[in-house]
Amino acid sequence: MAENIRMSDAGLVVPDYPVIPFIEGDGTGPDIWRATVRVVDAAVSHAYGAARRIEWSEVLAGQKAFDRTGSWLPDATLAAFRTCLVGIKGPLTTPVGGGIRSLNVALRQILDLYVCLRPVCYFQGVPSPVKRPELVNMVIFRENTEDVYAGKELAAGTPEALDLLRFLKERYGWDLRADSGLGIKPISETGSKRLIRAALDYALREGRRSITLVHKGNIQKFTEGAFRAWGYELVRDEYAGRCVTWEDCGGNCPPGKVLVKDAIADIFLQQILTRPEEFDVIATMNLNGDYISDALAAQVGGIGIAPGGNINYQTGHAVFEATHGTAPKYANLDKVNPGSLILSSEMLLRYIGWREAADRILQGLERTIAARTVTYDFARLMEGAHEVRCSEFADHMICNMA
Repeated sequence: MAENIRMSDAGLVVPDYPVIPFIEGDGTGPDIWRATVRVVDAAVSHAYGAARRIEWSEVLAGQKAFDRTGSWLPDATLAAFRTCLVGIKGPLTTPVGGGIRSLNVALRQILDLYVCLRPVCYFQGVPSPVKRPELVNMVIFRENTEDVYAGKELAAGTPEALDLLRFLKERYGWDLRADSGLGIKPISETGSKRLIRAALDYALREGRRSITLVHKGNIQKFTEGAFRAWGYELVRDEYAGRCVTWEDCGGNCPPGKVLVKDAIADIFLQQILTRPEEFDVIATMNLNGDYISDALAAQVGGIGIAPGGNINYQTGHAVFEATHGTAPKYANLDKVNPGSLILSSEMLLRYIGWREAADRILQGLERTIAARTVTYDFARLMEGAHEVRCSEFADHMICNMA
């Protein structure tokens, strides 16, 4: 009998037949969702037989929701994610004009999904623009609820902007250009520490070797610099004996402990190209995390195969998602790579503790790519590749799970 996942003091309680809401998405969303759901159901069946099964429940958002209900993000959809705790979504159209800045951002903020989790690793055979993509194996913890994505803005030349400019000049002596657009960038101790705490807990749980706090604190001292300082403070206050900061050990991490270090954002983006093997778990703010996630994805094959999840580890709520856009010109052509959503579903299975099924998905993907059976985006870059449709890629993955 289908039941909802719930949260207890000990963590997630997952029934054998959990109800999981899904948003198929806009543009290419229906194509990649149809491929993904077949792969997930097959992986669960291979791993557990009839003992476990996901009960999928469609909810609406984006263009499909607007066409049917007049709302881009209906209350019923938010209620389903709140009640069922864990869900998954395809890419969504961002409405043009006022109101919601981004449906993805709205979901993250309304549900307080403060961690954007982005694992990045290489699958043998995937075309890459770098010489040693196999050296990339990182997990990014990107803060989801603060920074410029949650900031407040005033348009240049408006009465509100001019009023704020006068206030800043009179109160603080800030001499800013009169034709400036203005924005406020919030970074809090609360938001920073709960994000970094999640990264520390993950590193300890998964046996990772280091965490790097990525920031631009040399310039933005009271926002990004504070993020770094709060991170080191957290390590010393709550994780002494299990983790050690770079400052405290001089880079010589004692055996059995997780090393916590930091890097300036610009040099970090260089070093992930020149020496990616030095980085493991990454904790950073929203805008930095946006740049870093896409840059690292490019090194291992592109955003089309990059998974992501948005998680609140305190309440258990999580929404996993395709990390790319809707690509409307390919809609309903059964053409695009479903890898991002498939790998996000693998993250979902691992999050609810169904690791055997998650492993089946990775096995199917690795074997399919190794056989050079790929969608058009990879086929055009791989010598001797066999190009298949989106649905056919799912077929091959399912066969390769056995």
